[in-house]
Amino acid sequence: MHFYGSAASTYERYAAERESFLDRARAVAALTIPHLLVEQGYRGTTDLPTPYQGIGAQAVASLSSKLLMALFPPNTPFFKLQVDPYKLDEVTGDPAVRTEVETTLNKIEQAVMAEVEAEGYRPALFEAIKQLVIAGNALVYLPPDGGMRVYKLDRYVLKRDPSGRMMKILLKEQIAPAALPDELRALIPDAKGPEDTVDVYTCIHRIDDKRFEVYQEVAGEVVDSTMGEYTEDTLPYLALRMDEVTGESYAYGYATQYLGDLKSLEGLSQGLVEAAAMASKCLWLVDPASPTRARTLADSPNGAIREGREQDVSMVTMGNKAADMRIAFEAAGQIRDRLGMAFLMSTGLQRKGERVTATEWRVLSEELESVLSGSYAALSASMQLPLVTLIMDRMTRERRLPKLPKDIVHPSIVTGVEALGRGADLMRLDQFIAGAMQQVGPEVLAQFMNMGDYLARRATALGLVTDGLIKSQEQIEAERQQMMQAQMVNQLGPDAMKLAAQASQQEQQTDG
Repeated sequence: MHFYGSAASTYERYAAERESFLDRARAVAALTIPHLLVEQGYRGTTDLPTPYQGIGAQAVASLSSKLLMALFPPNTPFFKLQVDPYKLDEVTGDPAVRTEVETTLNKIEQAVMAEVEAEGYRPALFEAIKQLVIAGNALVYLPPDGGMRVYKLDRYVLKRDPSGRMMKILLKEQIAPAALPDELRALIPDAKGPEDTVDVYTCIHRIDDKRFEVYQEVAGEVVDSTMGEYTEDTLPYLALRMDEVTGESYAYGYATQYLGDLKSLEGLSQGLVEAAAMASKCLWLVDPASPTRARTLADSPNGAIREGREQDVSMVTMGNKAADMRIAFEAAGQIRDRLGMAFLMSTGLQRKGERVTATEWRVLSEELESVLSGSYAALSASMQLPLVTLIMDRMTRERRLPKLPKDIVHPSIVTGVEALGRGADLMRLDQFIAGAMQQVGPEVLAQFMNMGDYLARRATALGLVTDGLIKSQEQIEAERQQMMQAQMVNQLGPDAMKLAAQASQQEQQTDG
């Protein structure tokens, strides 16, 4: 089952639906980082637009780096292999096996993270996140071997059903004929020169609820050797979205929400720069009726003495334009502050000329991160979890990981929304303890507070496994009994303790 018509005609038909999203993304890129999404027909020798301000580029870089650190923290697994305890008990019948299983799964998690670092996925992921911030869409390809590839929105088209499920993807690549395999190069007309490129289309479409078919088409011909089938979990093409729109195949970038501010800041910055350039120009006027000649002043070196009257010579100034420039400067400053808050730039969080307390900083940061929780949720579902599944599947096929039973073990994401929720729980827990200790004191608090439960909740908020870390109530009671016996030995002596033990045994025998 293939596309109706050739891949080239289908691509052009789907491109019409993509056009409005692509135009808006290009408008954002022109005001932020122009080379991330260039205009149609761009060549390496074409000049890119140069914004009058760098706030847009700084904003995109700031938000993208924070998203990368939040979604893929270095040296820390961003996922955890969860075990279904009920199914595990059904298979093994021994609850003690859970600890051994979780130890093995932890080793697998570390192996997957080592694979992420060794293959250099992080730069490609950073590029994909920047594309999502600006364009809202990016296509990530994880080949069977080698590094990750990222395709911009102007390189592919797609179709989703009303529920958002992926139905079709068409990827268009322009490749030199010499770089193609012999089988594909044989399909290209001989007129193609060594410096020309040929369009290679990768076609992906859904067969049923769980399977996709993938093949390539060159010069209108389907290459049979490239055909293959994948399940949803093993499809190596990830069509990512950021700000999704219900019923739409494409999404909008986070920065498109602030396109108005970016345009306004660009216009104000251009006006301020040009006005500053005019204000910095030094232009002298000489009264035409004055005996002092203009050439005399122009040819005079610095510090020279010439005859003339001061009132016959004047400098051109901008008059009252300084007040007008002040208005433009203040308006641009307000826009910069709004963009700083929206894109998590530290300069946008700080109040000018005032000392920001640690509590105020934390509240502002958490408020901004909560605004991005929707983006975290979307990226966790469409980016993090499928990426983990693909990496584990590739490592399993290469026999670098053991095959895991999917009905018992499954990966779950531990960053993004979940991490934000745990962080909020931890903050509220600490605020409760600090407030209670301040109001009633540590002695009274110790009488009413269950310390073991508090430690367990704090460890949960930090995402820690407490098995073997926090003492159980039975361990605490046993240690308390040992401590009491040691104190009695010190007070009464060992002989008295022996007599007490013998009396206790006789009493037990009498009761028996």
